Amino acid sequence: MDHEHIAGAAGGRDGAGRRRFLAFATGAATVAGLGAVSGCAGGDGGAEGRGGDRPGGSAAPSGEPPASGPHGFDVKAENARPGNADWPVTKAGPDRAIEGFADKVSVLPGESFGLFVSTTEPRFTVSAYRMGWYGGARARLVWRSEALPGARQPEHTVDPGTRMVRTRWARATTVETKDWPEGCYLLRLDAQGGEGQRFVPVTVRSAATAGRTVVVNAVATWQAYNRWGGYGSYDGPSGGYASRSLSVTFDRPYEYDDGAGLFLVYEAPLIALAERLGIPLAYATTTDVAREKRLLEGAAAVLSLGHDEYWSPEQRAHVTAARDAGTNLAVLGANCCFRRIRLEASDLGPDRTLVCYKSSYAQDPAFKRGHPATVDFRSVPGADPESSLLGVIYDGYPVDAPYVVTNPGHWLFEGTGAKAGDRFEHLVGVEYDKVNTGFPTPRPIEILAHSPVVCDGRPSHQDTAYYTTTSGAGVFATGTMRWVEALDATGDGRDGRNHGLDARSGALTTLVTENLLRVFAAGPAGRTHPAQDNVKAVYGGS
Repeated sequence: MDHEHIAGAAGGRDGAGRRRFLAFATGAATVAGLGAVSGCAGGDGGAEGRGGDRPGGSAAPSGEPPASGPHGFDVKAENARPGNADWPVTKAGPDRAIEGFADKVSVLPGESFGLFVSTTEPRFTVSAYRMGWYGGARARLVWRSEALPGARQPEHTVDPGTRMVRTRWARATTVETKDWPEGCYLLRLDAQGGEGQRFVPVTVRSAATAGRTVVVNAVATWQAYNRWGGYGSYDGPSGGYASRSLSVTFDRPYEYDDGAGLFLVYEAPLIALAERLGIPLAYATTTDVAREKRLLEGAAAVLSLGHDEYWSPEQRAHVTAARDAGTNLAVLGANCCFRRIRLEASDLGPDRTLVCYKSSYAQDPAFKRGHPATVDFRSVPGADPESSLLGVIYDGYPVDAPYVVTNPGHWLFEGTGAKAGDRFEHLVGVEYDKVNTGFPTPRPIEILAHSPVVCDGRPSHQDTAYYTTTSGAGVFATGTMRWVEALDATGDGRDGRNHGLDARSGALTTLVTENLLRVFAAGPAGRTHPAQDNVKAVYGGS
């Protein structure tokens, strides 16, 4: 593994090894039982589309869209509908048999988007699945197209300056979202005439979030790890850091998980749990939060899911403003808000190019013109460590360690039966965060779990933490990247699925997350559940 940028507590990292850990984590993902599980290894545009008449097709047989509840979209009514457990890709077929992308990462209900598809078969269909709970089916078929003409699209090109992969594909069709409920969608492309299936993710976003818990799809991070075309933000075909893309685009398919990006491992289990609880939910992507200054106004809570590493300064400013207005924040992964990015337009539309020069920021033409450096938030120039928002700070990778409960009386552990010193094998990994008062740290902050780890030979600790603010907001951080994945853990872990996580870990993370979501949905958690600072008791310092 490449540890070029790991240094002490800062724990930064880049390079091919960083990408490989995630490839192992997601590349072997399968669907079993009620949802996605990941493999057992440790880990981490083109010209304007042409053509594309609206396809014929039919709505799913489940009828009219659900009625609105007191906070807008009615999650309970939606999830009471029959689900469709046949949503997974089961016949992926040969490489490049079919693949595609949408020209918008999110749309408002009723808006259309272009779909760009390449296939070796003469025809294909599109099935739109809304992802949720649905009695354990995890998805509902909302719409399916008629058979559409297929074609093999031109090969991609690579920009010589930034090594960004570009496609020059024609638009295959335009998809209307009339009567599609808000939510997170996977479009399944099915080649007709031979085996071939792939996903295209799209979010039908909420126009307003007041009174609701906002699920934020971490699409910027999905794209940074995407190596479709041979290049991503960590390396290129040579496998070396120096060959990485300095910019990446949404104008290409996702390589991981049959086109689903990082959604199935790091997000879908949490979305299923939240929808099962029936709390009022809203839906957005990281690009929506960055673009719309007022999107989070009045939101009860904002959820950062399992792997949410790449943030623009605008996204961070808007989430911070929401916290300071009393909106709760839950960080359900680790290594959150670590990379500072810039969003630029592609040939297909605004905010479709993700710029992150990292250690080469001085070469960035926009930086030379006065834009912020696209480096780690904690790094100069313009250092602004993520801990000032999250409470915890990223400390390193790779680790695989037990999760150790140290504050079992905390309200988040209510109903779990957890006792001080209880250990949950493999729950800390592959990246982790900790409370480190050497960086800006909001107080009071309360440590719930304090787990010893050894990271590349360096002893340290992982922390799960909760702090509250004068605005009343509560901020919770799991401190481990495996939290969302653990929600699906069953059995004794010996089969290697979910990195060896077992049913004990699944039960613990599920109950803690349920407690969290219910309290955070009720309003500013700091007013009813103020943090009791225990940093000195845990670390022996100030």
